[in-house]
Amino acid sequence: MIRLGILGSGSGSNMQAILDAIGNGELEAEIVMVLSDIPDAYILKRAAQAGLPAKLINCGGLRSKFPEEAQSETATLLKQAGVELICLAGFMRLLRPPLLDAFPGRIINIHPSLLPDFPGLYAWTQAVEAGASESGCTVHYVDAGMDTGPIIAQARVP
Repeated sequence: MIRLGILGSGSGSNMQAILDAIGNGELEAEIVMVLSDIPDAYILKRAAQAGLPAKLINCGGLRSKFPEEAQSETATLLKQAGVELICLAGFMRLLRPPLLDAFPGRIINIHPSLLPDFPGLYAWTQAVEAGASESGCTVHYVDAGMDTGPIIAQARVP
């Protein structure tokens, strides 16, 4: 069974889908740590309701940057929890070393578009503004770029 760490900035709906998949036997995993960069993010409440350990990442009040010190602390917390795979589930900051170096090839992201189309923030808005006839979701490995890592899976939605 794989030990997951979840990083999220919002409602935690992606984490809830993972919890549901674990609960109904579709996914052999356990969530061992939930981290958020937003103090009042609903993902933290969902984690508490599920009895999962959850902590706030201190980004020094910066709204979009993920300072190196915060990434080091995040890597330490995840390693101490025994995390084997990190899932970015609506986490809205770019990862850099040292976090990428601490979990090489073991960080995945859930992105709301069919990459390489519409990377970055507000992918659904980008798709609508571009007049896309379909969209979807991509799960990919995380590298130092913005939504540029190797694609694991995609699902289309017309």
